[in-house]
Amino acid sequence: MNVLLAAVIGVLYATGVYMLMRRSIVKLILGIGLLSNATNLLLFTVGEVSRAAPPIIPKGETTIEGAVANPIPQALILTAIVIGMAMTAYAVVLVKRAYQLTESDDVDEMRITDVEV
Repeated sequence: MNVLLAAVIGVLYATGVYMLMRRSIVKLILGIGLLSNATNLLLFTVGEVSRAAPPIIPKGETTIEGAVANPIPQALILTAIVIGMAMTAYAVVLVKRAYQLTESDDVDEMRITDVEV
């Protein structure tokens, strides 16, 4: 399973980097989204997220017995999802405004300096 996840992570990173190198600003946003998802899968794989008991110490005991889930990777993945979605939403708004001003999604054509705001 880890080999399959490693291959999927590699494909997502490669596709994300390829999309970042395109001239279209919309493809750039899609590439950022792919990189975000690849990072989430990487945290998921490295953190060895498993279905185990929650890490709660029962009343009257001082240690946890048996296998428990590690909450750190789960918290990191949840935080990364929220930050990735917020960043994507912000980028979409910026691209929409840039498209309204320049009437193009090409990065090279957006470098026009005489656009009135």
